[in-house]
Amino acid sequence: MTDQQPAPLPVPAHEPPYYAVVFTSVRTEDEDGYPETADRMDELVRKIPGFLGMDHARSAGGLSITVGYFQDAEAIEAWRSDLEHRRAQRRGREQWYERYTLHVAKVERSHGFVRDAAG
Repeated sequence: MTDQQPAPLPVPAHEPPYYAVVFTSVRTEDEDGYPETADRMDELVRKIPGFLGMDHARSAGGLSITVGYFQDAEAIEAWRSDLEHRRAQRRGREQWYERYTLHVAKVERSHGFVRDAAG
């Protein structure tokens, strides 16, 4: 018997405008310290005023996409300038990432859908 976690839910739609920070990466094979650091970054970003949520996906080929949603540019700046986050970024460039891109976009439209349990 395997322990299966429930499927993650997408971040719900929010009232625009807000921002999406898209981090797309390919990692190295070096996992030393990565899981613990990723958990810590998840814990820290959730404390940023204006953080709305995060979606994450990773392909079988190793492409990883994380989208963080923030209420405003000030929230993004608070996260970008967090000292522990900056140390993790530096370690990521030195150890964990082959390559990455970062995109910041203003969300102007947002909506969602949830299937009714009856249908």
